[in-house]
Amino acid sequence: MANRKNAQKGQWYRADLHVHTPASLDYKDKNITLLDILHRAEYRGIDIIALTDHNSVGGYAAMVREIERLEFLEQSGRTRPEEDRTLMEYRRLSDKMLVLPGFEFTATFGFHILGIFPPGTSVRMLEHVLLSLNVPPDVLDRGDPAAGSTADVLDAYQAIDEAGGLAIAAHINSAHGVMMRGLNFGGQTRIAYTQDKHLAALELTDLSSRSRASTRKFFDGTKPEYPRRMHLIQGSDAHSLDTFLEGKNVRYGVGERATELNLRERSFDALRELFASNDFARTRPYASDRSTVDFVLAARDEGQTLVQSFHETLDAETLPRILADTCAFANTSGGTIYIGLSAQKGRAPLGVTDVQSLIHRLTDEINRAITPALEVDFDTCETLGKTILRLIIPFGEERPYALNDSHIYIRDDGETELAVRDEIVNLVRQGLAFEQADSANAPVPSEDPATPDSTVEAIGTPRSGVEIAEVEERGDTLYFTMRDLRNGSLVKNVTIDSARRLWHYAIKQYTGNPIKPANVEWRGNVGLARRYEKGGEVRYDLVQRDGDRLRVYYGVTEAGMQDVWEVFLPSDNGAENPD
Repeated sequence: MANRKNAQKGQWYRADLHVHTPASLDYKDKNITLLDILHRAEYRGIDIIALTDHNSVGGYAAMVREIERLEFLEQSGRTRPEEDRTLMEYRRLSDKMLVLPGFEFTATFGFHILGIFPPGTSVRMLEHVLLSLNVPPDVLDRGDPAAGSTADVLDAYQAIDEAGGLAIAAHINSAHGVMMRGLNFGGQTRIAYTQDKHLAALELTDLSSRSRASTRKFFDGTKPEYPRRMHLIQGSDAHSLDTFLEGKNVRYGVGERATELNLRERSFDALRELFASNDFARTRPYASDRSTVDFVLAARDEGQTLVQSFHETLDAETLPRILADTCAFANTSGGTIYIGLSAQKGRAPLGVTDVQSLIHRLTDEINRAITPALEVDFDTCETLGKTILRLIIPFGEERPYALNDSHIYIRDDGETELAVRDEIVNLVRQGLAFEQADSANAPVPSEDPATPDSTVEAIGTPRSGVEIAEVEERGDTLYFTMRDLRNGSLVKNVTIDSARRLWHYAIKQYTGNPIKPANVEWRGNVGLARRYEKGGEVRYDLVQRDGDRLRVYYGVTEAGMQDVWEVFLPSDNGAENPD
């Protein structure tokens, strides 16, 4: 059922959850101490730090041993002045900073995974986890990043999670990351490695990038092949106190690439609660200029999308649309509804008043109108001096969800639509798959994918838009089979009268303005037929040669144009490149 409680307001804490110590074999300066690392973290304003040596807990163990030795000497009255000062510094810093034990495990094929655990976790228990993942004892002793034949990525996620830790895939888009470019792995493996239920978050090296090619765009819930929206962080991966160059690569120092986390308190439990939540506005890359990010306006700049919608008011006219959006998000990828703010850029927010009354009203309406029961979280945020109410809708596993018993909605790009027959069938299949799944690690597919044609497998289709797969004439009426390019699912028996917006456009173009190859801007076997604007967003009609026929993809968004299709996008000057 909908959650009546307004989410507790938190505080922003700066975290670096990926820091090495001299216990890692490849650490740059072996002469520094653990206290030096903590002092540098304090200097850079870090509130939460995780010590994550390669296949080892040697750094954390050394710190624990030193503190225990000093406390024993203190209890027996045998400390020297410098030892008193060292112990006082450890205590002062532990009051100011949350220090978490952990490790960076090297899985099979060299993939790196962070395991982060609650403070006070015993060294013996942490080493037991590493040994159970087949880390050789000599590798554990020397903190070697090369661990030989260890455990699989998915087994490591599960072992860390079940031991009470947080499993985070490390620097996924760079060396030793599970999404690193050039890996000879199939798409299903990449999906499993970044969508596993035991995985708490993903670490990116390009989290601040606004480029179309930034890694974060794979995990915002808009990609059907990556249906689980993920919490994204960045960490320094520090192998020294300060930044240094290693060839052409920048190696960051302690706290010099951090993440800000909105937590109810500075604790491991609060960190776990954040990563388990559906609120993705509570993590942001730390900006060194300390500029404040207004995530509400940043979200509006992206517009109405598959995972967010905006309603300026809550009244009798807008309530049915808000409920329809809630149902659609639950049936699609989950999402966020902002109330008190128009989707129109530049328009001043109206905000909301009497927040608790609005939450009670929406809770009652959601409980009454949407079946099965759906748990929705509420919170508020401030923008331009106005209070905005947010509804955070989860990815629903008891699908299909229906509004008023009979209206089943889905999200289609930035619009909420009534599901048609084949889409309802797919939702039922998904719900049954979730119900039958026990401990399977692979994510449940969002739709029934169509079998790709072998001649286009090497190139791939765009990842948004629609294709007319088949046309059948019955009497005087044409019936179309539409292929959704986001997931390959097929919807049959569509007519010009029953077609929703994009389908209607595609059918009109197909019947009244067919593609002429001579007018296509070709780049090898792929081409651009039309570029047009819809709702302030540029869309593309693209063409692909498939033997003797042409495949036409209508209404492709820029987000769906990856790999070879990027050649038709305008230049993206000034975009950041991943490390």
